Amino acid sequence: MNALIFIDTNILLDFYRIRKSEVSMKYIEHIGEHKARIITGTQIEMEYKKNRQKVILESLGQFKNPQWNNLSVPALLSESHEATEIDKLKQSITEQQQIINKNIENILKDPLAHDPVFTSLNTLFNNHSSYNLHKRNPETSQINEKALKRFMLGYPPRKENDTSIGDAINWEWIVHCASKAQKNIIIVTRDSDYGASIKEDAFINDWLYREFKDRVGEKFDIVLTQKLSKALKLIDVQVSDEMVSEEENMIKHYEDLDLEQEEDSVTRKIFDILKKHNY
Repeated sequence: MNALIFIDTNILLDFYRIRKSEVSMKYIEHIGEHKARIITGTQIEMEYKKNRQKVILESLGQFKNPQWNNLSVPALLSESHEATEIDKLKQSITEQQQIINKNIENILKDPLAHDPVFTSLNTLFNNHSSYNLHKRNPETSQINEKALKRFMLGYPPRKENDTSIGDAINWEWIVHCASKAQKNIIIVTRDSDYGASIKEDAFINDWLYREFKDRVGEKFDIVLTQKLSKALKLIDVQVSDEMVSEEENMIKHYEDLDLEQEEDSVTRKIFDILKKHNY
């Protein structure tokens, strides 16, 4: 499929949730190889960096101390060889846990030196391609103004009582990139604002679908999926069964996890535009 890919923030944060780090890095490797066709920008970068520590700490919260009381050896056997071996294993596990906690501390403190996910995604964000709405992109102001207007009119993608126009910025940029490049679009997200999902299938919001066709062209398609593995397959990237399985397991585990939405500096700047133009 001749398409550009938009990867939503929560999908990027999945790389901290997939249990096998080598699988996460394989996904990131594929993103790096195809970064020229990835739609991204400062909005996605900000959301990722705002929530990265939160997701890491959530994972750390699942890394709890063992319930050693459940391994208390009866007094009658406390001097046995087996009891001694259990004590040694307890000590070894405690030491390894301390090492892991230290590694997590380093990842939080100095991500450029200790977090390969952070380093790799930084490369993506710093790749000022035609599809990166970075701060110095001359089209930023135009996209932001369109996003603000969209937000004020209540157009999707937008959550009820939403105070951030991040989704509106992303959508306007997606449409702009598709129209300019004359390409199909694949959106990878679990955000229900973009459409509905039933089991394995996802369906773009009716309004967004019609709007895309009107603004980009009837002959171009827009595909919505919850899975990065599916998006990669659609552009003919070889994805292993292990990668697919790990992603599916992760989605099942975190399907109720919602990315916290907050008003951010980008939103405040856009509201300044609102006042300036008397919207």
